Amino acid sequence: MVLSRPGTKVEIIDSPIPEPNDDQVLIKVVVSGSNPKDWKLAEMRPVSMNQGDDIAGIVEKVGANVYEVKPGDRVAAFHQMFTPHGSYAEYAIAWAHTTFPIPPETSFEEAATLPLAAMTAAVGLYQVLGLPQPWDPIPAAGPPPTAYPPPPVAPTLPDVHHDIPLVIYGASSAVGFFTLQLARRSHIHPIICVAGRAVAHVAPLLDAAKGDVVIDYRAGDDAVVEGIRAALGGRELLHAFDAVSESGSPQNLGRVLSEGGKAKVAFVLGGKKEVPEWVTQQTTHVGSVHSHAKDFGFVYYRYFARGLKEGWFRGQNVEVRPGGLAGVQGALEDLKAGKASAVKYVFRIAETEGVGA
Repeated sequence: MVLSRPGTKVEIIDSPIPEPNDDQVLIKVVVSGSNPKDWKLAEMRPVSMNQGDDIAGIVEKVGANVYEVKPGDRVAAFHQMFTPHGSYAEYAIAWAHTTFPIPPETSFEEAATLPLAAMTAAVGLYQVLGLPQPWDPIPAAGPPPTAYPPPPVAPTLPDVHHDIPLVIYGASSAVGFFTLQLARRSHIHPIICVAGRAVAHVAPLLDAAKGDVVIDYRAGDDAVVEGIRAALGGRELLHAFDAVSESGSPQNLGRVLSEGGKAKVAFVLGGKKEVPEWVTQQTTHVGSVHSHAKDFGFVYYRYFARGLKEGWFRGQNVEVRPGGLAGVQGALEDLKAGKASAVKYVFRIAETEGVGA
């Protein structure tokens, strides 16, 4: 097991295999994913703990109340933050409602990119911003049908969408990338993405015919603001998801969000941001799926699994760090240095020296 220390330092120690309670799942971790919070929270909370929260592996044991998965199943799971038995270990514990099956076609490496970041995207889009969920009906063009049952040959459905401009700032980050995929699934357009080195990672997912664009922040703040305004084409901007939440992104959004008290922005980092007073700002708390939003988490994790199987949802690109758990410290250092671009650092636990010996 890896314990995180302040300053991106880690320590690998031996520990006993944990025991799940009646509502938990014990997972033999095949691949663990990393997140920027793993080093940030280690510095904010100088307490040694296993910071890994992205689990992909095989069910080892289930509690008495667990009915969806069984030993031997391939699963991914979101470990409850700030609790023992995280994913930087041979075995991890997750609650049943945040554990979900992964299709045979999905690798453990890809699955390990999903749990925390994908759920952050869902919470931000649908709970914070209140945008239409993927199964919300879309108003169709033309009058409603008058003949029932429908004719033998069903008419082609019109290509309609929710005309809701949405800015995703940091669209090539893990959270931003999942936010983009979910927004598309919800038929929300135009999607206005702000990205940098990984513009090419974002662009193929956009639909220019519906007004989607990607803006390169490396051109400077004024260029970003003008690019967003041009993409809006005179429409109001009432929704923004800031997957960066620092380095000028809140201020840039404050220059383009519409006045009138209806504009909302979801931030991934806490603390009050410098945006106009008429903008409603809220931090996206992914940990809510382990408290008051358990049902939301339960539904969306299973929806992610369906998306993986059907092909409309996929994980972030991965970089497997060498050495298994021995690679965690270097990955945290690179995350802190901002070296990760459109990639998730993951660790194959079996590659850890001494594991299985």
